[in-house]
Amino acid sequence: MQFDFSRIEDIDSFVSIPEGRYACRVAEVREGVARDGSPRWSLRLEVALGEYAGRTAGWDSVTWSDRGIRRVKHVLEALGLNVSGQVEIAPSDLLGREVIATFQSEEREDAFTGRRVLRLRVPYAGYLSRADAASVPGSASPGAEVNASQRSSGPGQNSESANGFDDEFEG
Repeated sequence: MQFDFSRIEDIDSFVSIPEGRYACRVAEVREGVARDGSPRWSLRLEVALGEYAGRTAGWDSVTWSDRGIRRVKHVLEALGLNVSGQVEIAPSDLLGREVIATFQSEEREDAFTGRRVLRLRVPYAGYLSRADAASVPGSASPGAEVNASQRSSGPGQNSESANGFDDEFEG
């Protein structure tokens, strides 16, 4: 067998859905520690509606640090939690909560393997509550499909990266 591998991209892709905005649910929360020692919760977001329902859309993290706390508040509020004062919350309180999330491609070099990795990430302010999504021009009403590629209602398959999430991402 003769084959020219020079045309094959040397990249690990963990993308299971197209970029875009999706109705998602929090399917898993992993507790960890950020580089600065702050607690970090990594959220596995699963598509809730349409053609890609059931697939892992991506992982995102919130970091409970002085630098990351504004994003933590934004994400928790989008997930429907009351963040108007002092709260007591556990990672399990996020499971099953739904949110509208925007996913964008991100390519970077894996620090351990040196290989290029392609993943979907949620930008800093990439979350909307399902209720807020109804007021955004071009968005669907709560409970409706958010991305044109979700129009089919067939079930998807779960797909996630080998290590589950990007340890270096801090929200």
